[in-house]
Amino acid sequence: MAKQPSSSSVQRQLRVGELIRRTLSDVLNRAEVHDPDLNRMSITVGEVRVSNDLKIATAYVMPLGGGDVQTAIAALKRNKGELRHKVSQQLTLKFSPDLRFLPDETFDRLDDTRRMFADERVQRDLAAGDDDAETDQD
Repeated sequence: MAKQPSSSSVQRQLRVGELIRRTLSDVLNRAEVHDPDLNRMSITVGEVRVSNDLKIATAYVMPLGGGDVQTAIAALKRNKGELRHKVSQQLTLKFSPDLRFLPDETFDRLDDTRRMFADERVQRDLAAGDDDAETDQD
């Protein structure tokens, strides 16, 4: 059975993930990577999740304006070593985490949720739930 991480180790993962996210964002904003293709892109780093041992950092990215996410990820993967080096220069960690890049689907999920709440059946169910809550309070 897998051991559950303690709350302090989870807090550390979150803290390290946020530090990596900010550092990656800064490096990409300042075009510090020696790849003109990557430097021409504006990439948003929405979130970075770090493994329990802090050796793997998965960055969820999206080109600004919803450009071609696969091209952006390919450029990031091509420059993974240099990005890792830049991150490790900024952070004081025992190990420099291996960087992985995936599309940030947060906005897609938000759009799906918005569409779901706009559906008339869902609106009707929500209104019925409000009526039930008011009846319970009386």
